[in-house]
Amino acid sequence: MLKWAKKFLLLRSVFDKTSLLDQLKVLQDEQAQDGFYLNQDKVLEVGKNVKKIEGKLNVIKLLESLYDDCSAYIELIEMSHDKALEEEVEDCLHKLEAEVEKAKIQTLLRGKYDFSDAIISLHAGAGGTEAQDWVDMLYRMYKMYCQNMGYKLTVLDVLSGDEAGLKSITFEVSGDNAYGFLKAEKGVHRLVRISPFDSNARRHTSFASCEVMPKLEKSPNIEIRSEDLKIDTYRSSGAGGQHVNKTESAIRITHIPTGIVVACQVERSQVQNKERAMGMLYSKLAEKEEREELEKLASIRGEVKKIEWGSQIRSYVFCPYTLVKDHRTGFENSNIQAVMDGDIQEFINEYLKKI
Repeated sequence: MLKWAKKFLLLRSVFDKTSLLDQLKVLQDEQAQDGFYLNQDKVLEVGKNVKKIEGKLNVIKLLESLYDDCSAYIELIEMSHDKALEEEVEDCLHKLEAEVEKAKIQTLLRGKYDFSDAIISLHAGAGGTEAQDWVDMLYRMYKMYCQNMGYKLTVLDVLSGDEAGLKSITFEVSGDNAYGFLKAEKGVHRLVRISPFDSNARRHTSFASCEVMPKLEKSPNIEIRSEDLKIDTYRSSGAGGQHVNKTESAIRITHIPTGIVVACQVERSQVQNKERAMGMLYSKLAEKEEREELEKLASIRGEVKKIEWGSQIRSYVFCPYTLVKDHRTGFENSNIQAVMDGDIQEFINEYLKKI
């Protein structure tokens, strides 16, 4: 009990309940002011901050409740010497341990956009059909991870493979700390397996890149000029019946100064797709700005790690042995099927502890 009591008290001091309550009152007072809801940008910003603080307070409330329960059980045992209560204490301590560990990970989410939703883009690399199938496998992995976390996943743009799989797919993930967790997945993912597309059953190595950015409708620090945009329309390749086949509702936007390209085809109207694509562009520019800040800090420390093709962050080996290894942290899991079924939180946690 002493071990987890110390960790609990440390976490409570990190979250600083009194300060959080003070911050919440200031925000709630702001919401109560006349005319507050006339400024939708302010409404969204304050609402997100309120939700963030309430989430931290709920964590503290849960930890305090479990800590009090454990303390009460221990007092009862000391008074009654009833060994039957020991099992109850063990269960309570295990729950406290699990929640303390979860709360510890939350304290590592200190980034500017960590509380935001995330937009993820997967792209096939070297390997042809094999690489395109690998993108499809990764998409399934992230879809199952989102299900496990209670996140909502919405596909924004997809380009099917020539024979199988996906050449690329972009999807939005909505939920608490979605970007804070999923930013750990940025980089190149390497697959080693016996290819089901090779009649000679040879071992193949394939690559897919994963881009992760925070979802931002717009940022006060980012200005996008209309003359810097090249906007193309095309027919959606997804399901959607006659409307999709007859109209060019899909939108592709190129930001000329940076070369960033975003596309959206999930909505039925060109206007809605353009709106979503502009949101994605803001997000990509914000992620680029944040990455450049991190690289600048890393260069000051004498170490620069760029997310680029060929510098894989993780390897998934199906043959001649089964192993998933993160090259940034050294963390490994030999249960490759569990990982492909979305069990990647430990990889994410180890990454957050390292940065």
